[in-house]
Amino acid sequence: MFSKLSPYGGDPILSLQLAYREDARADKINLSIGLYYDEDGHIPQLQSVQKARELVNQLHEPCVYLPMSGNPAYCKGAQSVVFGVDSDIVRSGRVATIQTLGGSGALKVGADVLKKFFPESTARISDPTWDNHRAIFEGAGFPVETYPYFNRETQRLDFAAMAAYLDGLPEETIIVLHPCCHNPTGADLNTEQWDEVVNIVSRRRLLPFLDMAYQGLGEGFESDAYLVRALVKAELPFLVANSFSKIFSLYGERCGSLSMVCANADEAARAVGQMQQAVRRNYSSPAAYGARLVETVLLDSTLRSLWESEVGDMRQRIESMRTRLYRGLVQELPEFDWDFLLAQRGMFSYAPVLGQHMLRLRDEFGVYIIESGRICVAGLNASNVDRAARAFAAVLK
Repeated sequence: MFSKLSPYGGDPILSLQLAYREDARADKINLSIGLYYDEDGHIPQLQSVQKARELVNQLHEPCVYLPMSGNPAYCKGAQSVVFGVDSDIVRSGRVATIQTLGGSGALKVGADVLKKFFPESTARISDPTWDNHRAIFEGAGFPVETYPYFNRETQRLDFAAMAAYLDGLPEETIIVLHPCCHNPTGADLNTEQWDEVVNIVSRRRLLPFLDMAYQGLGEGFESDAYLVRALVKAELPFLVANSFSKIFSLYGERCGSLSMVCANADEAARAVGQMQQAVRRNYSSPAAYGARLVETVLLDSTLRSLWESEVGDMRQRIESMRTRLYRGLVQELPEFDWDFLLAQRGMFSYAPVLGQHMLRLRDEFGVYIIESGRICVAGLNASNVDRAARAFAAVLK
């Protein structure tokens, strides 16, 4: 019966991670997968999370199923991060939020709900984007196309082309947007450009679906959520998926949430019901333990302050490594324009010119990047950044 099954080519990033693990070289450098590493090359355990873990483990509560919409206190904490502490729109009851299995679960649930009520819509994702965006929206049944985003020749954001394309879309087109720390390019819109996008969304009656997996790692929590604030101010409906994997260093706990911003509280209540139904027919209920840790941190003022400080330290370390990589590349290969690196934000930098040398970088230098040219800057540290710069320069000479 199962002879009909076709082979799966595998996920390029996760497959590369397996190759990295099998590499016996002690000086190998992993710049492929989107994980944050500390200066010692380890995935950190945040102090705020450790303190929360001690508190939670003292409770000795039974491990029972959560509701379909998840832990209510966790959802409240997630809203405070995404929409701001004591947000007017949250207090008005217009935001429907559920806990999800990471940001991927939020995208999946949101896509399923949209397909049910907007069956004739199509989805648009940026060129390039995170590979799973296409898989999730196509899996939900949407035709998916790309909108212009990044000019690979100039290595910079192509906002004029992006805006012109969005302004020509039909009503109720779903547009997937990265509010900050664009994956894979790290090239973000500024506030004036986001304002123009909001105007286009309003004029064309488009349906924004925001994917915010790195809030706090770009310019700070509030600045990184500028698009969220702008859409709320314009009184537009939208969805936002967020993930706590990176900013809590809780990857395996799968902590995410999905919020739908609605016209009124009655509409939001119906949105929660539809999201619950989508969860029920998918994974039934989300995971409990990681959410309890996140809830404990976000709803305790002392722990939250500590957590925000730790995320600030992560952001500063990433920026210092980006600057160090830039300086090393300028020294090794001064005739090449590396200024685009300094304009990028978050965990990733994007250099398609390096992607075509992926195999040589891996085989000769033990430097792992993905084929698109995405570089996880968070994998760099003081002991390997100069060696990475020399490797990048060597394959381009």
